[in-house]
Amino acid sequence: MIDLRYPIRDPDAIPSPSLLVFREVVARNLAAMLGMAGGPDRLRPHVKTHKMPALVRMVEANGVGKHKCATLAEAEMVARAGGRDVLIAYPMVGPNVARLASLVDRYPETTFRVAVDDLEAARGLSSAIERTRRGSLPALVDLDVGMGRTGIDPAAAFDLIDRLQTLPGLDFDGLHAYDGHIREQDIEARRRVARSGLDTTFALRDRLEGRGIEVRRVVLGGTPTFPIHATVDEPGVECSPGTCLLHDAGYGGKFPDLPFEPAALLLTRVISRPRPGRLCLDLGHKAVAADPAGPRLTLLGLPGAALGPQSEEHLVVDAPDTSRFPPGTPLLAIPTHVCPTCALHDFASVIDRGEVADRWDVTARGREGTTR
Repeated sequence: MIDLRYPIRDPDAIPSPSLLVFREVVARNLAAMLGMAGGPDRLRPHVKTHKMPALVRMVEANGVGKHKCATLAEAEMVARAGGRDVLIAYPMVGPNVARLASLVDRYPETTFRVAVDDLEAARGLSSAIERTRRGSLPALVDLDVGMGRTGIDPAAAFDLIDRLQTLPGLDFDGLHAYDGHIREQDIEARRRVARSGLDTTFALRDRLEGRGIEVRRVVLGGTPTFPIHATVDEPGVECSPGTCLLHDAGYGGKFPDLPFEPAALLLTRVISRPRPGRLCLDLGHKAVAADPAGPRLTLLGLPGAALGPQSEEHLVVDAPDTSRFPPGTPLLAIPTHVCPTCALHDFASVIDRGEVADRWDVTARGREGTTR
């Protein structure tokens, strides 16, 4: 019952539930990302979607030398995989400051960048980084352009940047503006909403440069606004989509303009037929992300299926004809949210031309890495 779009010659050899990555589809998605961005120099993809060193090496082999991450485990994963440049777009506070300093010392071949939005936090970073062998790190100021999660009000950013330049461990490098709150389905509506944040960001850049402060880069957005940022004709722009490398059913359904295909699927099996019209699969919420609200996956090869209750290791499915699906029948599912789904699996089985060709470890699915 495997879908013809995702051929697997011997699904019986793969345990379930399992994360599968279809290598040819990833390659097509990466080619589409490069085409949209206009070249590798304008891309800084977010590794939080996949957390896999094999995919870091794959994008590096295609000329993409810049990466973005949220955790120190992800930053270390990028460095160990040979990534040349990684922006940690998450506030470094508490014990993570010392852990970052250790990471910087242990991977001298990788350029680490940090994002800051608070002067006191920046002072703590400055003190720790100044004591490393490197002595300083490039720092981007994180702007709140509507997300309301992290970032400083752009109106207050000038003063923060002015003070940053007095801190010895940090070297002001540019601006970071994440607009993940923009979810309009229509691309033109999305473009109109995004315009405000873009105008604010570039107005700040122009003001800084008018005062002689160099803004080397402007890192913009995620996946939904990627088609918009990719067309911004401004120097130093870096687009930082993440989801589109693997894609998922959530973005596929909401944003039909995105030219990507789901590349990471879940292999599941029928484990029981408790009554006519009902199946139970081994795809609980320990194997597929429990967010967002609503359906957590799209089942392939089971027409008319309605998802029922889900627990830790079980998923109940009601379907018009269950007689063709005896226990043991393999099925494929596209996760609604691929990023936290990847984090639930130790590894992905890589499918290439229908064969299991490799195993890609999800090494950054935890938080510590080795940066203790």
